[in-house]
Amino acid sequence: MKAPIFIYKRPASLDEALALLVDNDGGTQVLAGGQSLLATLNMRLSSPAILVDINRITVLQGIEARDDGIRLGALVRHREVLTSPLVARDVPLLAMALPYVAHMAVRNRGTTCGSLALADPSAEMPAVAVALNARIVLEKKGARRSVTARDFFQGLYQTARDDDEMITEVIFPKADADEAFGFTELSRRHGDFATVGLAIRARKAGGALNDLDVIIFGSEPCPLHSPAAAGISIASNASDKDLTEIAATITADMEPMDNHQGRGETKRAQAATLLRRTLKDMQQRALALEAAQP
Repeated sequence: MKAPIFIYKRPASLDEALALLVDNDGGTQVLAGGQSLLATLNMRLSSPAILVDINRITVLQGIEARDDGIRLGALVRHREVLTSPLVARDVPLLAMALPYVAHMAVRNRGTTCGSLALADPSAEMPAVAVALNARIVLEKKGARRSVTARDFFQGLYQTARDDDEMITEVIFPKADADEAFGFTELSRRHGDFATVGLAIRARKAGGALNDLDVIIFGSEPCPLHSPAAAGISIASNASDKDLTEIAATITADMEPMDNHQGRGETKRAQAATLLRRTLKDMQQRALALEAAQP
């Protein structure tokens, strides 16, 4: 199939782009990387009256270190994030997740902010944003606001963004020296959409892990920030049995969806296995770092 007829606009400035979104009732859509949007256009799942191509707007480019974190503009491609030394150093969880994002051709064009805007439940970037509670900056004509990632994602493909707004940047906090991270997912093939996945942040003290943020994605309508995980501490000598019990406690928070990728309860079991393995890996890395200290 071919895309439906629409008006194509390619503004040269952010003000011009935002003006095109005024009084927008969903009939105007923004094009950045287009790796999801173009497919939905061609399948007639999207039919905007106006398509606003923002690729000429230079202020939306770039990865930048700021006092409040690492800023990614709306036009930053996944490939740029994956190869950025700044991201690898200051936002290691983001660097860990990027190799799981689709395939090279998609990463060359797809954008981090575009992934956040789409809010696909199987996408990696929303999960990382929620784990780190990144700040998502939304702009419309005459106004600018910031929404934390934990408030931004509201349901299946639903976010806090209004129709007359666009994401102009996302700011990820820099990792502290005592933080530990883990990321993994299960998919039919590498690069496919995740059946279930995990993004984890914790504080390490010696070989112990405390203050856990566990995000489960792929199986839920939007990234699930586990309430149970926040009260759990993992001792440096935690056994496989201990980790299995912790994983069961955390995955009890899930309300997994039944879909073509499997039954909900199967996804819960898969998540528990992934969680046990990932927590053990984080624990071992924390112990190795402790042993390496002079």
